[in-house]
Amino acid sequence: MDQKYVWDLTSLFKSDAEWDAARKQVIADAPKLATLKDSIGKDAKSMAAALDQISAANRVAEKVAVYAYFGYSTNTRDAKGQERWTLAQALQGELGSNTAWLAPTIQDLGAEKVESFIKAEPGLKNHAFGLRDILRRKPHTLTKEAEAAVAAFGPVIGSMGNIHSVLSNADIKWPEVEVPDAGKKTVNQTGYQGLRQHPDRNTRKAAFDAFWTTYGQFANTYGGTLAATVNAGVIDAKLRNYPSAVAASLAANNIPESVYRTLVAEANKGLPTLHRYFKLRQKMLGLPDLHYYDIYPALVRLDKKFGIEDSKTLTLAAVKPLGNAYVDDLATLVNQRTMHVYPGEGKDSGAYHWGVWGGQPYIFLNHKDDYDGLTTFAHEWGHGMHSHLANKAQPYETSGYSLFLAEIASTANEMFLSDYMVANAKSKEEKLFYLGQALEGLRATFFRQTMFAEFELATHDAVQRGEALSGAKMTEIYCDLLKRYHGDAQGVMKIDPKYCSEWAYISHFYRPFYVYQYATSISAGIYFATQISKGGEKERETYLNVLRAGGSQYPYDLLKQSGLDMASPAPYQALVKRMDAIMDEMEKLLN
Repeated sequence: MDQKYVWDLTSLFKSDAEWDAARKQVIADAPKLATLKDSIGKDAKSMAAALDQISAANRVAEKVAVYAYFGYSTNTRDAKGQERWTLAQALQGELGSNTAWLAPTIQDLGAEKVESFIKAEPGLKNHAFGLRDILRRKPHTLTKEAEAAVAAFGPVIGSMGNIHSVLSNADIKWPEVEVPDAGKKTVNQTGYQGLRQHPDRNTRKAAFDAFWTTYGQFANTYGGTLAATVNAGVIDAKLRNYPSAVAASLAANNIPESVYRTLVAEANKGLPTLHRYFKLRQKMLGLPDLHYYDIYPALVRLDKKFGIEDSKTLTLAAVKPLGNAYVDDLATLVNQRTMHVYPGEGKDSGAYHWGVWGGQPYIFLNHKDDYDGLTTFAHEWGHGMHSHLANKAQPYETSGYSLFLAEIASTANEMFLSDYMVANAKSKEEKLFYLGQALEGLRATFFRQTMFAEFELATHDAVQRGEALSGAKMTEIYCDLLKRYHGDAQGVMKIDPKYCSEWAYISHFYRPFYVYQYATSISAGIYFATQISKGGEKERETYLNVLRAGGSQYPYDLLKQSGLDMASPAPYQALVKRMDAIMDEMEKLLN
């Protein structure tokens, strides 16, 4: 692999030995953080000094985690990489247990005293939002001893996701299928993602049958790991006096539960539009009926490659509405060694962004030189630029934005890219291709992720009712959702029961109540992209200021101040309306 397409991690640590030395230093210093509880309430300067010390330790621990995860995800088969990632997670637990006293101690001081400290000491400015947030969460904070115990168990709970990843990417022997004119292909994570788009229907069916049957064979194991994660969330919510696990998850960022409930309700109301898309898909593909394996092939074939350099050029052109400064910064970053670009043996599937405050963003890809690769590139660099802007505008303590905001910049970039590609299409067929891809993006990000969100609600609710979860139970729950969303009862699409093991594939379920934010974010992304396209500098700055804000405000409040209420039906209805408008345009081109 050309080294310019392999990230350079020396800005984090120059070697594994330097990484290990930093990790050991944090371990050695961690017990000192526990002693700060005796001085933090003494006076304002003592509080500022203690919080600065905790921040410094967290910054190093974050670098340790990022470096370790990068090594692990690029080769999940490497035992040393697995060990480094395990050690990095253990370090987080060590820090957590030695600082678990912080929230109860701040809460014991009371709002009046804490506010007087903030007013008296300029050094507390960077910590003010965090201190006030701790006070807000007082009714749901445990005793110092209990918080320390819960923090210590964090790595154990987090290991369920690691087991899922290792089993899926390293341990399972994936089957092969015969592909016309290409011979045998392995249907693993990366292979499946390519074969599900294959133009030959029999090949798609063979890939689906092989992939999901294999997952189904391990449903008991996947069920055990996911049930442990769900149970942990329910138990934590009970310990903290929340009415439900979803309420506990949303409360962390002060997001009204009505956001989640409204999203699910509006997605279900919009199912006729989703079913309209499926019928259009069946018509354009010329199929006598529609099955789950018919979702992914392009509605129009486009014989065009999008290499990594093309992805850079097209993304930079597409995001020009965000201004020269944004484009210039992005151009600089994408031409440094900030990316791990291509698939490899043992490399984890998918794509992600991660970085550290004060450093450059890093992007993990599995680029395949197709249009999906281009859109993934634009998506992940939306994340990268979000962090870049937040890190420039905010101190470390408020630079980290919440998951609720995390997908807005990425999906807005996808909208800019989609509109750019449609506007610059050279033929009716090319325009239909891009419009079809836009439709599929809306389906996958809004409807599919909301279906996942309903699955998470159902599994957590089952545990809260005292029911036992198993792989079979999860398959039953998921199958009902698949059939409803895809119109099985209405004759829109037939769902084969063997595909109902798909829940075991979704790694995001190990971050409970994460996926709904893809759906809320694409709705917000469409809103901002539309405002910017119709408006001017004011609309652009409103959006960029959302990105620059990082975690300095509660995310729901930040969006509402920017003109977008995510607890109302409006943003979700606007997304469904965009889908209908795209289909209207496609049907005109087809007639």
